[in-house]
Amino acid sequence: MDEAIALRPWRVGDVAAVMEGFGSAEIQRWHVLRIDDEDEARGWVAQWARRWDEEDAASWAIVGEDDEALGQVGLRGINLVEASAGLSYWVVPSARGRGLAGLAVGVIEDWCFGTLGLNRLVLDHSTQNRQSCRVAEKAGYPLEGVLRQSMLHADGWHDAHVHARTRTSG
Repeated sequence: MDEAIALRPWRVGDVAAVMEGFGSAEIQRWHVLRIDDEDEARGWVAQWARRWDEEDAASWAIVGEDDEALGQVGLRGINLVEASAGLSYWVVPSARGRGLAGLAVGVIEDWCFGTLGLNRLVLDHSTQNRQSCRVAEKAGYPLEGVLRQSMLHADGWHDAHVHARTRTSG
């Protein structure tokens, strides 16, 4: 059964969730950015207002009924002229296995296609990141192809799956 979730802007009070998320071995494996202390976590939270103003990226906390941050969903590489953006997501270890990332992708997709007027959303991940691939597939993002050695992770270059949806494909 799906949970009720909401998306909201990040707050300074979410630093513990950011630390839990970025402290996770899985997120460290698939995410280039490292956050090693509370000052870095506060900086990560604080950046999103500026990046939204610059129209290049955005990120929201995925929250449950208690308003506790359980993960993030975001837009990267926003291109308003070409009406496209990339999707990103992660869930804190203590909240995994509940379908939260897929639910959040659905919420942000509805807003991007309906309100923001985007035409295309792209989701890419290492071909070795099976969890992210499952989220993409369950959210209705078909695999479009593979980008060879397009992602640098701590263990070297990875091929990436590219999944996408358009406003008219869903």
